[in-house]
Amino acid sequence: MLRPWEVQFWLEDSPGKTLHSKLLNKLTTDIKDGRLNPGSMLPGTRSLASQLKVNRKTIQQVYEELESQGWLETKPRSGTFVSRVLPEQGLTAKNASLTNQKYKTKSSSELIETLYQGALDSYGDMAVSNDGTPDTRLIPYQLLAKAYRRVCLNLGRHSNLGYGDPRGTIELRNSVKKMLSEDRFMNCSTEQVCIVRGSQMGIYLASRVLDPSKGAIVMEELCYSPARAAFESNGFKILKCKLDEKGLNVDHLQELLLSNKVAGVYITPHHQYPTTVCLTMDRRLTLLELSKRHKFAVIEDDYDHEFHYEANPIPPLISLPNSENVIHIGSMSKVFAPGLRLGYIAADKVFIERAAQEIVLIDRQGNIVTEHVISDLMESGEVRRHIRKTRKQYEARRNFAAKEFIRIFGNKVSFTLPTGGMAIWLDISKLVKGQEFKTLHSEDSTSNTFYTDELVAPSHIRFGFGAINEKEITHSIVKLSKMLKGE
Repeated sequence: MLRPWEVQFWLEDSPGKTLHSKLLNKLTTDIKDGRLNPGSMLPGTRSLASQLKVNRKTIQQVYEELESQGWLETKPRSGTFVSRVLPEQGLTAKNASLTNQKYKTKSSSELIETLYQGALDSYGDMAVSNDGTPDTRLIPYQLLAKAYRRVCLNLGRHSNLGYGDPRGTIELRNSVKKMLSEDRFMNCSTEQVCIVRGSQMGIYLASRVLDPSKGAIVMEELCYSPARAAFESNGFKILKCKLDEKGLNVDHLQELLLSNKVAGVYITPHHQYPTTVCLTMDRRLTLLELSKRHKFAVIEDDYDHEFHYEANPIPPLISLPNSENVIHIGSMSKVFAPGLRLGYIAADKVFIERAAQEIVLIDRQGNIVTEHVISDLMESGEVRRHIRKTRKQYEARRNFAAKEFIRIFGNKVSFTLPTGGMAIWLDISKLVKGQEFKTLHSEDSTSNTFYTDELVAPSHIRFGFGAINEKEITHSIVKLSKMLKGE
């Protein structure tokens, strides 16, 4: 492969007494600073030895050492590359300023956001910073490329790339409707389906269509912060409802309904975010009965529905009795490829029509080509086949991560093995109890149970295993162990 430029290195100002140490430090610094990006190709050992006028063995030794540390990776017959998944790089300047601070003056929500951002920073570029995202290395790129070519040729023959329905192409809406009917027990028409650019857009549209004058939005006390931000941006007051090992506490919800006007309840019932708890069937039925009685909407964020490992998932809220007020939001991003940015809303026709009006104001319509591609892959069975294949891989990673936590931490941490999804909710209270607060990932958790308003050290971590393979899982857990122990 031809490279547009030959990478040059200047070792004069690099720390170290020998050429070996100077080059080692220089390469590490250039990777950390972003001069050498993950995945970029390094000069061959002969080429670099000639450039620096050193013995080729010195270059080979440096490359081998950096590869053993995780900075580089060698691909047979291709060359040496900067690793796409880099080792932990230590605390950033931002994190260093956070370390050892006492958060007694911050509100609970501010503390949560600070903890979450600090965690992402502290993990550096390691894939462990995800909290349950899919592995883009598993995307069937060749299959996608063939589908795009096939669709583009077909659309070209019919000159069918003009403006279309803001609700999405009829082809993809029909495919989604079929999936919801056959796989999710849902009885809806194509007119009740709207295609969106990912579930976050679906949540935002719900916040636009619902009326803040009708009341507040109730959310699980530990919740998906981008969803909360979407509702707040459109003028909604947020009420927090308690959460336990069975999901949303419906008894507490009834107390909130007695003293507040409520326009809607946002919930992640299948794999609660961030705790991974599944809302029990009796609570689902109670929630829907309350929704019908008090006339509030239920915004059901059904992320990760496809990834269940132990048994068939509980049917979505929208497929159960008294679900007239449910707004069901799903995503194709995690199922197939996050970069495709495709999701859907299923709700009554009036809501879908209002959502379409909002879409016209935002960007007129979605990507017709991509919508046809996904419909093509759904109809051919390729999406289902891909889900079945990746589900096995994610289940294996879940099981491996669980074993590694037990092996590395022993009884110092605890967790309930999630029945689905791509993350483990890890209780680290034994490790942080009595310790001075340091920047740790807690994603809204500040107690030994699931929720509290006390400003205490975080005690839970949401560990995403989906985007990393077994080697990376072990590396991430070892790094996490050292961080928690202050090493």
